Amino acid sequence: MKTTPLQRRNERRNRNPSMVDMNLVSLIDVFTILIFFLLSNVGGVETLASPRAVKLPESMANKTPKETVMVVITGTEILVGSRVVSSVADALAVDGDLIQPLKAELDLQASRQVIRKENEADSKRLTIMGDKDIPYRLLRKVMFTGARANFSDVSFAVRQRFEP
Repeated sequence: MKTTPLQRRNERRNRNPSMVDMNLVSLIDVFTILIFFLLSNVGGVETLASPRAVKLPESMANKTPKETVMVVITGTEILVGSRVVSSVADALAVDGDLIQPLKAELDLQASRQVIRKENEADSKRLTIMGDKDIPYRLLRKVMFTGARANFSDVSFAVRQRFEP
């Protein structure tokens, strides 16, 4: 008598009753959650994204960077976040120290509402990421413009140099 595949499977199951069916779906879910948890908590070091056009000066500072408004000064452009606000040549050609397009963008950034009260002090912080070869008078103009836009705490982004 010929048996069907379903009957053969039932016979094998009846012969070995101690065989435990393992539900792999729930096991995969547990491992996925575990991997997600480990990957989300592994980032203990905070770094700032540095554009390739900016060569940062080196420093022995040990402070970690904070989330602030970022002004990036490359060899040719001035950016706030990722938006180009002025060219370096135009900023250097301005009479006086106030760079008007930069001030307008910083005013816009400063006017954004802070959601949490403990972050209110951080909303008036400004980080300048400037190329190490930019002239000091351009850096002075950017700092002056930041002060006119009511940014009271100015930091400079540098590359951390480690002692051997």
